[in-house]
Amino acid sequence: MKVVLLAGGRGTRISEESEYLPKPMIEIGGMPILWHIMKEYSHYGFHDFIICGGYKQHIIKKWFADYCFYTSDIEFDFLHGNQMNVYNRKAEPWKVVVADTGLNTMTGGRIKRVQKYIGEETFMMTYADGVCDADLKSLLEFHRSHGRTATLTSVIQKQAKGTLDISYDHSVKSFREKRTKDAVAINAGYMVLEPEIFDDIKDDKTIFETDVLEKLAREGRLMSYQHNGFWQCMDTLLEKNTLEELWESGNAAWKQWNE
Repeated sequence: MKVVLLAGGRGTRISEESEYLPKPMIEIGGMPILWHIMKEYSHYGFHDFIICGGYKQHIIKKWFADYCFYTSDIEFDFLHGNQMNVYNRKAEPWKVVVADTGLNTMTGGRIKRVQKYIGEETFMMTYADGVCDADLKSLLEFHRSHGRTATLTSVIQKQAKGTLDISYDHSVKSFREKRTKDAVAINAGYMVLEPEIFDDIKDDKTIFETDVLEKLAREGRLMSYQHNGFWQCMDTLLEKNTLEELWESGNAAWKQWNE
């Protein structure tokens, strides 16, 4: 199953670092947060990724092009014909498409632009700036159990994020983006989507959260998978430093994989 990662935004609220890097390439523990998210999915057996690049997307492409060198030992032998030898080669079992989905394309438009790489298959999708310890296989099983168009992962947070009104049967009745600071269920990403979702995306200007998710909620086609564990986005430098501290202290709850 393919995993789509939205990695094209400018990251203006963390401009201290995103001025030089796309936000998904900002490092936690010496590796981009994008890598951490991919490791989460890979831990549960999802290895086929489509990265929706935009702002400074060439940096993401270059990082993957050089990934083998980053994770291996390299010998540069200038004594014998300028040879280069690679030892202790390490690389995850990943297939990665990094797609240029445009500099100013909205989130829905980015998803629409990679439709050709997905085809008519169910796929997973999340934002490339947040980590969690949700059981992604259980998320997929829940999605398959209800037969709706989309499932998003919800968490309880006291933040101004996308507010959800969830009924007793886990269907999402309404989706309100960033209008309250109360402790409520919010959209944490980590979604499962049916290919019919492409019919709900008009063009590059379509905002997935307001134009698509709100429509799905009104039509009874959006379900919530409630996650009661760890989730943290990286919108600001403070949140980036919080994730860094958790990683360095050995308390990174999202790190469920073994080295």
